[in-house]
Amino acid sequence: MALNIPGLISLSGFFILILGTGIWASWRSKKDQQNRNAIEMAIVGGRNINIFIGLFTATATWVGGAYINGTAEIVYLPSKGLLWVQAPLGFALSLVIGGVFFVNPMRAKNYVTVMDPLQETYGNVMGSLLFIPPLLGEVFWFAAILASLGATMRIILDIGGSLAIIISACTVVLYTLLGGLYSVAYTDVIQLLFITVSLWLCIPFALMNSATESIYFTATHQSYQDPWIGKIEEEYLGRWLDDFFYLVLGSIPWQTYFQRVLSAASSGQARLISYLSGLGCFMMAIPSVLIGAVAASTDWNQTSYGLPSPQERGQSAMILPLVLHHLCPAHISIAGLGAIAAAAMSSADSALLSASSMFAHNIYRKILRKKAAEREVLWVMRTSMLVIGAGAASLAFYSSSVYDLWFLSGDLVYTLLFPQLCCALFAPSTNTYGSAAGFLVGLLLRLLAGEPALSIPPIICYSACSLLNGTHTQLFPFKTFTMLLTLGTIIAVSYLAQILFQRNLLPHSWDVCNTTKGTSTLISLHQMEKPLGSPMVSLEENND
Repeated sequence: MALNIPGLISLSGFFILILGTGIWASWRSKKDQQNRNAIEMAIVGGRNINIFIGLFTATATWVGGAYINGTAEIVYLPSKGLLWVQAPLGFALSLVIGGVFFVNPMRAKNYVTVMDPLQETYGNVMGSLLFIPPLLGEVFWFAAILASLGATMRIILDIGGSLAIIISACTVVLYTLLGGLYSVAYTDVIQLLFITVSLWLCIPFALMNSATESIYFTATHQSYQDPWIGKIEEEYLGRWLDDFFYLVLGSIPWQTYFQRVLSAASSGQARLISYLSGLGCFMMAIPSVLIGAVAASTDWNQTSYGLPSPQERGQSAMILPLVLHHLCPAHISIAGLGAIAAAAMSSADSALLSASSMFAHNIYRKILRKKAAEREVLWVMRTSMLVIGAGAASLAFYSSSVYDLWFLSGDLVYTLLFPQLCCALFAPSTNTYGSAAGFLVGLLLRLLAGEPALSIPPIICYSACSLLNGTHTQLFPFKTFTMLLTLGTIIAVSYLAQILFQRNLLPHSWDVCNTTKGTSTLISLHQMEKPLGSPMVSLEENND
């Protein structure tokens, strides 16, 4: 296979267009920065992003390379099929739930990151611990996106994956560093348009290829060897539900989501962006579903790919670029590569901005250097972008393990961070003791459940733990179970600690987290108002 010169030129033009758009957005953000907080401009666009841009950037954030590639892969796999494609509906419901329940509480106090309510409620020490899972998740996610893009370019352009990773990482870091959210948002508009037009342009050619059977026939006729509609067997129902709730609820406590809704001009616009982007995510899955169906309906022996099939060669994860390359004309497959590159970059820049924003605002500004000037924090944010970008690019060379690490980090965000965020926003009476206990319980239970992808055997085998392909797999919805236990632990331990200190069952000197400080002050003031000789007011009377 020779180097694809036209494809390389086209992709170079796309990268230049994205970089130019990012630089222009950076220039525009500097014009709008007068009389505005520089940090808020970089992180949430000065809370002045309009509905149109907000809708595009929110949709593009979720419709990344893993989204369009993963959807096609699941439809193609004989063991999965369309019924296992949960991300479109899961993300859509996640964005709707976020708009209904989470937007108003976050905007009411002008929070900047998802970590702000956690630090405000549970303190900086717990905030630092809770920062670790999303930070790892964003870094591994960035690395996984770069690895996927490198593999795609290797298939279609026949260039080294390492070169593709380095060029992509440098482009994303440069325009994100220059313009913050403004650059990310405006480049997302271009990227989402590329994804939409390019994928729909490829689909007719793939559907009409002579090697492809009618996807209607292969979906509905049981005589076909592997109908791509798929099925959910009863023994896998618990796992299906676990994955679905993970997508719906576990997609909420990410800075990439809140960065968009917190950047809107008003709460009403933020909710509308959340709802419409949910619909956009669902609609953007249709091209990938069709491409996956085409792949499942293709006799690969009649194509230039030949036999064995992509599944037999272990290349199912690359099924979308393989369809574009072997079932579409060369100039059309180049357009499809543009879609994949756009999808990858739209998620990569969001992950980069998210991780650097939380580090600069929540760790450096609130813990390490509380008196740091805005300009100093801004430079810390830019420096962290360079470090994270370089680290993610280095990790991208170990693509399979990076994906596995990202999945585990995502599990920790769901089981640890989601219940903590819910309690901080909707149960403000919870305290640091409950937060710490919930963190330990959730972390312990999740790790003891094992992780087959990382060869971590389960210590706790739930009721539906089966031996599949030589490894123990949890079929019980253990992630959701762990999340609920974490939530219950936070509430129960917070209440217990409050009772123990308020009723003097434990001395106040032991209250290292000062959870009863406000109560003690109120009691003292109440006692001063009592006439001399009056009996001491009781804690119960004060609470009444």
